[in-house]
Amino acid sequence: MPPRLPPLASLKTFRAAAHALSFTRAAEELNVTQAAVSHQIKALEESLDTRLFARGNRSLALTEAGNRFLPYVDQMFQLLEQGLRQVHRRDSDSTLTVSLLPSFASRWLVPRLGLFLKANPEVDFRLAPSRGLSNFQTEDIDLAIRYGGGKYPGLTSQYLMDEDIFPVCSPELMRGPHPLRRPADLVHHVLIHDEGHGDWRKWLLAANVHNVDADKGPVYTDSGMAVQSAMEGDGVALARSRLVRDDIARGRLVAPFEISQPSGYSYYVVYPEDRRVTPAMRAFIDWLQEQVMADTRKFGDTSGDAEAGSEQTAA
Repeated sequence: MPPRLPPLASLKTFRAAAHALSFTRAAEELNVTQAAVSHQIKALEESLDTRLFARGNRSLALTEAGNRFLPYVDQMFQLLEQGLRQVHRRDSDSTLTVSLLPSFASRWLVPRLGLFLKANPEVDFRLAPSRGLSNFQTEDIDLAIRYGGGKYPGLTSQYLMDEDIFPVCSPELMRGPHPLRRPADLVHHVLIHDEGHGDWRKWLLAANVHNVDADKGPVYTDSGMAVQSAMEGDGVALARSRLVRDDIARGRLVAPFEISQPSGYSYYVVYPEDRRVTPAMRAFIDWLQEQVMADTRKFGDTSGDAEAGSEQTAA
């Protein structure tokens, strides 16, 4: 038989006392008496047949068992709070929370987002940038924009656009003592690396360059930071086209060579298969597709045509 779960009130009291390491402060936080806190803790320890606190004359500390128990109690309450938000959230058609990579948020979505908010003032919009994959079961997320292969178990995946990868640098670097006239000129410059997105070794091989050390140079875990470093004149970054084309068009960055490579990944809008698509979700997805089409018209490519992809459910 599994162990009997203690009362929720005693676990809440334990959590407050464990974080405060004081029955007095826990009582103040919970708006009860110190005696009530002491009683709840004693009852919990008796039900678990384990001491959770080491009590001194003027001190309180967690025992080894208490230290092991606390993270699980914290996680339980965090999950419960997330569940309560799901129960009480406005399941109206105006609530929309979107998760996506910070680099894509800052360099592509946010500069355009005002257009969506202005056209849809009734939408209660929240942006949740994250490098990790969204967990729709535990997080308050309606949609996610993912960068990958498009197959996500349990999720409906709708294609948005592809992108290429190519070197970029600041205009000042091009006016310096070693301007980039051909790929071999990279030997005079620092290579900026974007961890996980872009491979200098592969690009140099495609450009038939063999005199450049592809492993040297700073490494950034965020594509936006790598681009910003290049913009500041720190070196040459191997950049994702969707994150830099506006900067190139405005003269903040330069693409010195015509050699580019497909990234191998695409952008997708995803949401749970069993989730009802609200008008707010549909309005945002439609708006994203419109923005991709606007990019296609502006930059003259066809790889980003949202209509070229189709809605698919992961197998």
